Amino acid sequence: MSHWPLLSIVTFLPILGVALILILRGDEAATARNARWIALWTSLVTMLVSFVLWADFDTRSFDFQFVEQAVWLPGLKIAYHLGVDGISLFFVLLSTVLTPICVVASWTAITKRVKEYMIAFLVLETMMVGMFCALDFVIFYMFFEGVLIPMFLIIGVWGGARRVYAAFKFFLYTLLGSVLMLLAILAIYVNDGTTDIVTALNHNFAPALQTWLWLAFFASFAVKVPMWPVHTWLPDAHVEAPTAGSVILAGVLLKMGGYGFIRFSLPMLPDASAMFAPLVYTLSVVAIIYTSLVALAQEDMKKLIAYSSVAHMGFVTIGIFTGTPEGMQGAMFQMLSHGIVSAALFLCVGVIYDRLHTREIARYGGLVHNMPKYALAFMVFMLASVGLPGTSGFIGEFLALVGAFKINTWVAFLATTGMILSAIYMLYLYRRLIFGVITRDDVRSMLDLNWREVVVFAPMIAVVLWMGIYPSSFLHPMQPAIAHIVQHLEAARQTPHAPALAQR
Repeated sequence: MSHWPLLSIVTFLPILGVALILILRGDEAATARNARWIALWTSLVTMLVSFVLWADFDTRSFDFQFVEQAVWLPGLKIAYHLGVDGISLFFVLLSTVLTPICVVASWTAITKRVKEYMIAFLVLETMMVGMFCALDFVIFYMFFEGVLIPMFLIIGVWGGARRVYAAFKFFLYTLLGSVLMLLAILAIYVNDGTTDIVTALNHNFAPALQTWLWLAFFASFAVKVPMWPVHTWLPDAHVEAPTAGSVILAGVLLKMGGYGFIRFSLPMLPDASAMFAPLVYTLSVVAIIYTSLVALAQEDMKKLIAYSSVAHMGFVTIGIFTGTPEGMQGAMFQMLSHGIVSAALFLCVGVIYDRLHTREIARYGGLVHNMPKYALAFMVFMLASVGLPGTSGFIGEFLALVGAFKINTWVAFLATTGMILSAIYMLYLYRRLIFGVITRDDVRSMLDLNWREVVVFAPMIAVVLWMGIYPSSFLHPMQPAIAHIVQHLEAARQTPHAPALAQR
């Protein structure tokens, strides 16, 4: 294992790119061009360094690896503490892989304030990676909240007609939930005497305190997932955000809630997690069925995919709170798969939006005739979203349903209806866009994917098929960490005060 501070390098390397962009001088066109290249090379180097983490990762251990620790506030026992395990490793990789894709996707789409736009994305990458690496609650909270600032600007400055409304709605929803998490962190600090996450994970909190801590964390993470009924900010944010903003929002930011549940709620608060599991199942099933039906009624492509994201994340929350190895592995795999697939679907929308400047489904039709490469790429991601065997979407949903079936057959049955509904609305979208006869001259004149768009889609297609055909390459590194959480939950259930998870 490398002795370099790899996590600090991966976390703060984008800030070096920010510094280089800030010192750019010259006319606007030259500055914009140089800002794009600096952002691209910085994000590519960051991605390559993150691959070193994966290459050097010990897949047999559940402990945190590449740990870095330095005293920050010694009197308060608050430290700069970073580390990754099999759970956080892949979220770091997801963040570093999607950022250069976003930079390339914005190459010609963003023409105003390019310098500031690229700075916002690089700062956002630092915040995302830092949050997944943080092993101190104060550091975690700083990065967790820091993500809001660049994303708020990306939506509010470079978004659509109602961008300011969507940006403020996104900011206020997520901030209000996070205030309760801050109170929970303060309670942990008072109770535990430290903000160290590793120490807190091994601390046995009193059952009554666990209940309040769980509810406080739930308020923050449920908004981030987002769970029904606190999901209403998401469609507005997606519709108004620029394409690359939607990619990061769906690809990484929605995973922050799931990561919080699997990192904190289950291992740290096992009694409360068991007690509230039926509530999570209920909200998740409602989300899967309700938002799938709402997606069927959408005429805006981005809104349809946004509602489908809420439905897919319902499988994640069910899988996590089953507390079974299959359910939790399925939830993790589904988050990674959704991070790639939903990001790719938003990129697919961006491709035709850049050409015709409308997201209305009815304005298109027959694209297979003049955009066959686009039709092929869209088909792969659409089938992965549906959960076709051989693609990444199948593995995560299947494992999550196996875990749910072990706990409650009704939950598994009702969640399965979401897979049927997702097939209906995604195939409906694909048929209306791709097949049929071209009736409009502006649609007939649309050009197929250019080389830059092919470069974006090709690796994403490869990852979707790789995850579907060889899932053990992703499941194997996360198994020890998940097994450790499951053992912790089993031990907690043996204690007299631990409520049992709802059994069928």
